[in-house]
Amino acid sequence: MNNRLQAQVDPLIERVSQKLGLVNDYVAEGVMKTDVSFIKASLGKVKVYFKKPNLLKVKKEGGISLLPKGGVSVTINSLLNTKQYIALPAGTQEYNGKTLRVIKLVPTDDKLDWVISTLWIDPADALVYKTFTTTKENGSYEITMEYGSYANLGLPSKIIFAFNTKDYKLPNGITLEFGDDDPTAKQKALKNKKGKIEITYTNYVINKGVSNTMF
Repeated sequence: MNNRLQAQVDPLIERVSQKLGLVNDYVAEGVMKTDVSFIKASLGKVKVYFKKPNLLKVKKEGGISLLPKGGVSVTINSLLNTKQYIALPAGTQEYNGKTLRVIKLVPTDDKLDWVISTLWIDPADALVYKTFTTTKENGSYEITMEYGSYANLGLPSKIIFAFNTKDYKLPNGITLEFGDDDPTAKQKALKNKKGKIEITYTNYVINKGVSNTMF
């Protein structure tokens, strides 16, 4: 069984994993912009905390995180750090002037909360530019990334997190624009609309240690 699974580890995925593996933890500063029709929000400074293998928290200055519950945990780091998947090649695709390899990951552990994840990877620099992940309970999410100063560690300069609002699990304390907890109004507001959250990173502090109490 192990030999069969080992044979399906993709060399490009291994290169991506090795690059991400250089980062044990980080604290990143950035600006988050939300584009979710039913939430009153503007630009806000955020701090993002990460610790291997899959601890991640986004903290908004003067408020709480607006990221959907469940979605934020399904990142490239958490997917690849588990090593609990089979990688299946799915051809190539043009994306922003680059020819990216498309690789689908299928989990080998039924307890994981994701069903399938597709990665678009540039083989030249082993960077993931887009992922599309379907989860068991939190719908599907698309994450696109741009890179800058920290590309050598696989860390993006900008991340765009897109999702269907009907799958959105509202964090505690968020007030909808229509105010009342009217189930009909809430269902209508969430149905088949898109939500988007962008984080533009200004700085990373890498491998300086992050306490588990931060999560």
